[in-house]
Amino acid sequence: MLNLTRLRVFASVARHGSVTRAAHELHYAQPSVSHHLARLEEEVGLALVERVGRGIRLTPDGELLARRATEILARIESTEDELASRAGLRTGRVRVAGFQSVLCTLVARAAARLHASSPGIEITLTDLHPDLALERLREGTIDVAVVFRYDDVVPDGLTFQHVFDDPMYLISLERRQTLADHRDSPWIAGCERCRTEMVEACQGAGFTPRIAYTSDDHMVEQSLVAAGLGVTTVPGLALATYRAPGIHASEVPTFRRRVSIATFGAPPRAPATEAFLHALSLSAAQV
Repeated sequence: MLNLTRLRVFASVARHGSVTRAAHELHYAQPSVSHHLARLEEEVGLALVERVGRGIRLTPDGELLARRATEILARIESTEDELASRAGLRTGRVRVAGFQSVLCTLVARAAARLHASSPGIEITLTDLHPDLALERLREGTIDVAVVFRYDDVVPDGLTFQHVFDDPMYLISLERRQTLADHRDSPWIAGCERCRTEMVEACQGAGFTPRIAYTSDDHMVEQSLVAAGLGVTTVPGLALATYRAPGIHASEVPTFRRRVSIATFGAPPRAPATEAFLHALSLSAAQV
């Protein structure tokens, strides 16, 4: 059976890529860290690290165990929080990740609501792209991910609750325009990963947009439109957060994204997490 102390030591070494820095973080003597590493390798019967100059590098087996160790330790910590909360020792915590525009609107309102009703609950908020948020959710380093998707595919091991559909808007300097009206216009789009759905929406309207400028910041995109440099699409939540002067927004009926709440596994969940999910549901009803 794997020893949790050695897993914690190994996770720290993997995170820092250094026995010395791991020893500093854990307040251990360096020989003690090396001893735990050697004993862990004996337990699993595999080489987990290899020396590279003055540092170390994980072997493929070490990389696998490092990922699993992070998940295991995070689950144990969450379980300890849940049990402590049930025992009345402390009120608990909830770690939330979301994309920028939902953090500014739905999540901010939910956090304020929860703070008002349960001020002892510790809430941490992290701005992450949905792909990274779901990865952190699997690792156990967050409890709730508020994400957007353009399909209904649910990754294995995760539970999704659809909250609402966020409409997309064509942003231009003219009123009541359609995507097809701008087949010859320069377009402002996000990075390669973020622009796929916008490009597909334009292709559905009969053309492939000519991308002239790239930005993942909706404020920058709107400012470029306001300067007359092109057109773009922006989700409704982003418009609710910021709207550049002089632009016009026309809803694209066939283009929207699904906003969902993701958690790991199935209920029951820690009381603090359940309380935050309830606050999210109440806030979503006001969208």
